[in-house]
Amino acid sequence: MMIDWASFTPWTSLAGGALIGLGASLFAMMNGRIAGISGLLGAVLEKRGEGRGEKALFLLGLMLSAVLWWSIAGRPLVQFQSGWAGLLLAGLLVGVGTRYASGCTSGHGVCGLARLSKRSFAATLCFMGAGFAVVFITRHWIGA
Repeated sequence: MMIDWASFTPWTSLAGGALIGLGASLFAMMNGRIAGISGLLGAVLEKRGEGRGEKALFLLGLMLSAVLWWSIAGRPLVQFQSGWAGLLLAGLLVGVGTRYASGCTSGHGVCGLARLSKRSFAATLCFMGAGFAVVFITRHWIGA
């Protein structure tokens, strides 16, 4: 494996991780709820969801923070090698996975692991293992 040292950004990565932890912690302290993005989005999309406004504002803040970062650091070049069909299939599979796991990477991986939740530990092992397996299979067996 080769590391692209020119693109290796440990300080910005550390700062991003710290901001994610801070945001998740503040959301939990202010609302007494987990900042799982799939759960927040699902609650915003429900017609009778409790606290829809604050959840929508939290999600809007996530999107605006990316826009703010792009205005400072420039927008990264993003390439989808699998095309739109692969992108849509991946999004569908992630959505199905979040429903089966009762949460997503932010809910289980960030908030659940911080609370030492056994269920979140198992879910994180499953989705990280599946991600590693898919990357290994597509890059080394299929050659995509």
